[in-house]
Amino acid sequence: MDLKPGQILWEVEEAYQAPVAVDKLTAGPIDYDAVWKSAQRLTDRPVKFGAVSAQTLPSMLWNEAYDTDEEMILALCDIMNVQLKAVAAAGCRVIQVEEPLHHFMSLNPDTTDNDLAFLTEAFNREVAGVDAEIWVHTCWGNPNQQALHWNRPSYERALPHLLQLDADVITFECASTSGKDLPLFASHETDKKIAIGVVSHTNTTVEPVEVVASLIRKALDTVPPERLVITSDCGFGREGLSRRIAFYKCVALVQGTNVVRRELGLPEAEVRAADEGLA
Repeated sequence: MDLKPGQILWEVEEAYQAPVAVDKLTAGPIDYDAVWKSAQRLTDRPVKFGAVSAQTLPSMLWNEAYDTDEEMILALCDIMNVQLKAVAAAGCRVIQVEEPLHHFMSLNPDTTDNDLAFLTEAFNREVAGVDAEIWVHTCWGNPNQQALHWNRPSYERALPHLLQLDADVITFECASTSGKDLPLFASHETDKKIAIGVVSHTNTTVEPVEVVASLIRKALDTVPPERLVITSDCGFGREGLSRRIAFYKCVALVQGTNVVRRELGLPEAEVRAADEGLA
């Protein structure tokens, strides 16, 4: 990206000062399991744990310790694997790994299928033996709640590689594109759950309930209801959205899902925000 002063993404990206890896990497005091335990103690609801994928980290490091970034990625995979196993052993039942690089790398015409196959191998090494439901989050960027691409790219080239990941659920950014890639699932057999974003993290307007329901119906054309998961395009905690907007986007997500559940004859989720007695 050709970023210059005066652009918000320049401010966000240039403010980050990448550390330099000058020696072989070790875990250090990460203690993912302690982080999860601290969060779980605060609620009686199950807490999902999320962490950046090992293959994304070298994009935030200057590599002076390894001959190639691929070597660094594999070293990081082994470090992360130990941490993720510890989180699962502590009792966490759902672990989400953020942004393996398939979809971003697939946009570069110089990326080969062997490059994408390496990313799959690396991810599967990262989660090997982790006794939890594994989610993979993908989106098209979220620095300071900004979109890296004004017109979002397609998952088309990356999709078959993403479906080879050793994961139970793969998430896709769909709200920002009105689900333009959803027809692609008709061409790929998979037993994985497909999670679609139905509310955007980069738009401050709360999606109308019928817009959410319409996107879910579109997904059901190619994904069976028992394998369809409803989520947001990305997270809301990156400075750009107020708590109120984020809250009501979540309300719209559940209400829109309830519309479709009602149409399918399925049980609906409680929406306390819509309870007149609590208004």
